[in-house]
Amino acid sequence: MAPTNRLPISSLLSKALVAFTIEFDNEAEHRLPHRTTNHGATPGTLHAPWLVSMAMWFNCMRFVDDCGITVPELERRARTPTNLAGMERWGYIRVAADPADPRPKPPKSAWVVRATTGGRTAQKVWQPLFAEIEKRWNERFGAATIEGLEESLGSIAAQVGHSVPDCMPILGYGLTNADRLAKSAATSTTDQDHSLPALLAKVLLGFALDFERRSTISLAIYANLLRILDATGVRVRELPVRTGVSKESLSMATGILLKRRLAVVEPAAKSGKIVRLTEAGMVSAREQRRLLADIETEWSARFGVDLLQLRNTLEQLDGDGTTANSPLLLGLEPYPDGWRASVPRLSILPHFPMVLHRGGFPDGS
Repeated sequence: MAPTNRLPISSLLSKALVAFTIEFDNEAEHRLPHRTTNHGATPGTLHAPWLVSMAMWFNCMRFVDDCGITVPELERRARTPTNLAGMERWGYIRVAADPADPRPKPPKSAWVVRATTGGRTAQKVWQPLFAEIEKRWNERFGAATIEGLEESLGSIAAQVGHSVPDCMPILGYGLTNADRLAKSAATSTTDQDHSLPALLAKVLLGFALDFERRSTISLAIYANLLRILDATGVRVRELPVRTGVSKESLSMATGILLKRRLAVVEPAAKSGKIVRLTEAGMVSAREQRRLLADIETEWSARFGVDLLQLRNTLEQLDGDGTTANSPLLLGLEPYPDGWRASVPRLSILPHFPMVLHRGGFPDGS
């Protein structure tokens, strides 16, 4: 088993992927005319799209060209469904019957997805950012370090399988991943994305799928909530600070634990509420912790030196995980006009990306 004083490889992968995503999102927000629910709109814009995260490029917009793409083909190429209704409502795409289709009422499966003006603007902003952020990482962490990281990730990703998406899926029922994989996915090696975030996501998703095949609790729930709970309890208002994920995603995860009688929510001693594990929850937490260690042991045997090198590099990037001593957190200073500048700064990165239908932000925001 992996040493208990070290983070699971899944947590290390998550931290790196989330850090890259937030840095990407901060830059995209700075350059892209947009609107937000709580933080207004870019001055001088009337019909700019609502702000979304990098995930929506990976699972949607990178496949939408001037000719359009059918809904089934979009899902096949992305290898995972997107939030199609959301992307249309937010102003990035239009979904309609193909004018060239001679049938009077073509089925929705034959409808075509096309980018709006705002969607095309977003594509132009997003496209070059992957190379720009990777260049920053090369300068910040050292080109040899990032090259080694990509080599070990690439070797493992090639063995995880070509049908696994190049991104973290929008979490499905029970905050799981498996039911969000496309049933008919593109498997050609020419469709693979070899950018750093795609490699991080593919390896992390492969690990999560192994975990979820043998667990009744998703890795997202265990890593971001069950992991920090005990029989004594944690104040509900402290959960976002202790996990790095949004209160909305924590509410969803807590609801699942309550439904399965693994946790209870009770009044705190003075004010507010606490969430604590039941006896069954304590047993489940031990089981999931043991399962994580077992899967990493299996991966060590399967991937050998590649996994060892991957772990060593990710530990170097994470440091001790604190704001003062984690190199990953150094690049996450938002622009003054960015929405993250108006909320408490992340002091810990999520141990699993909370990619939700809300816009794909990695901390569930």
